[in-house]
Amino acid sequence: MHRHRLRFALWTLLFFAWHLVPASAQGPVIVSEEELPRVVPTGFYYEGQVAPTQMRNAAAVRIREKKHVIAALVDNSGYATETRAKIEGFWATDVPVRIGGRNLAVGVYPFGVTREGILNVYDLAGALLFSVKTSRDAGLLTPRPLAMVKAGDGVRLYRGRNYVLVELR
Repeated sequence: MHRHRLRFALWTLLFFAWHLVPASAQGPVIVSEEELPRVVPTGFYYEGQVAPTQMRNAAAVRIREKKHVIAALVDNSGYATETRAKIEGFWATDVPVRIGGRNLAVGVYPFGVTREGILNVYDLAGALLFSVKTSRDAGLLTPRPLAMVKAGDGVRLYRGRNYVLVELR
């Protein structure tokens, strides 16, 4: 009798594990364009100014329910010239991530990519947190200004043909 209960418990455990694993094994999901307006903020605050988000140049990845990593370009035409030259978008992350091998905590951060392909990430006060070299995807036929593409356990954040690997935790 004890053996039958043990066998039943084992089969029950395997049944539930088999049903739960596919949902968690799916990993990160790129948010569809239709869903982006429900996830991406419409504006971004930086150094006392607010810039509207360019929704056509926004991307997000869902890690799990209510946990996202978002990147978007902003309309920075109202910013000072020196700010416009370095800040072109923002990160918003609900989970810690690694960007190009550098850690980024939960929060919102301005960023910019230089002509030389260096991604600079700032805090909201304008202090540079870190810089990482991007890789260039010369085979990309029609690059979008900003996009996220799944890559292994993470995503590639593209800024034109330049990209950086974002490891999700």
